[in-house]
Amino acid sequence: MKKTALVTGGAGFIGSHICDYLMERDFRVICIDNLITGSLENIEHIKSGDFIFLNHDITRYIDIKDNIDCIFHLASPASPIDYLQLPIQTLKVGALGTHNILGLAKSKRAKMVLASTSEVYGDPKVHPQTEEYWGNVNPVGPRGVYDEAKRFAEALTMAYHRQQGLDTCIARIFNTYGPRMRKDDGRAIPTFINQCLEGKDITVFGDGSQTRSFCYISDMVEGIYRLINSGYHMPLNLGNPEEMTILELAENIKRLSKSKSNIIFQGLPPDDPVVRRPDITKARNVINWEPEVSFEDGINKTIKYFKEKLN
Repeated sequence: MKKTALVTGGAGFIGSHICDYLMERDFRVICIDNLITGSLENIEHIKSGDFIFLNHDITRYIDIKDNIDCIFHLASPASPIDYLQLPIQTLKVGALGTHNILGLAKSKRAKMVLASTSEVYGDPKVHPQTEEYWGNVNPVGPRGVYDEAKRFAEALTMAYHRQQGLDTCIARIFNTYGPRMRKDDGRAIPTFINQCLEGKDITVFGDGSQTRSFCYISDMVEGIYRLINSGYHMPLNLGNPEEMTILELAENIKRLSKSKSNIIFQGLPPDDPVVRRPDITKARNVINWEPEVSFEDGINKTIKYFKEKLN
């Protein structure tokens, strides 16, 4: 019989790519999403009787009759513009939603991967960030609703693993990009690409000296899949260790999109991290993974996607 995978947040950016990946590997896939930030457009191309979509809010009780072999728990607003507009929903999905999904994993004896985030490190005082770093997070700042929701979700996942014996793992996902990102989600890459394509000014926060590392979506999905099959239970960084400033990012996207847009500067948001770069030593050693798609190739594919959306 085919294995069955449950993907929460499966109509979102990363979740929909995981659904594709699993379908290609002959899984039955149950995709759950309440579409608060996800979109049916991301999964409408999947035409199979082995794919089931459920419009459901996982902060409410979940009853699924099917056997489930593995759970990819990605449900959550994930961009600053979303979790600043949806602070209570973000906290609830990290806490109540994760609790419900862990309970489901326990009842089905399914293994589960939690999609956590590099935001658990906050504005880091250690660079690059290793999994042993405990972070520098402002729990009552505007970004705290996302940071602390994910930190709580990690703690809850480890409690279920230690006390209940669940086969769980935790992916600390660093900045990921590619097709199916929302144009208006507020993150740098879709914002810069669409500003370039539409001939608008490219808006860089601060002086652009803050750094980020960007991983292409296919690499991220491969890493998450390897992790859930690894038997490794502690948090694991997944991201691309190649670091660049936000100003360099804007200049590269302007060049690759052949744009004549001007780069302008705006005030820095509160608690915006100064640096962000993963140490992926553990990912290399534990799951034999590191990114393969170059920044230029990934950005060109993403520019092509947004160009097609404009037409």
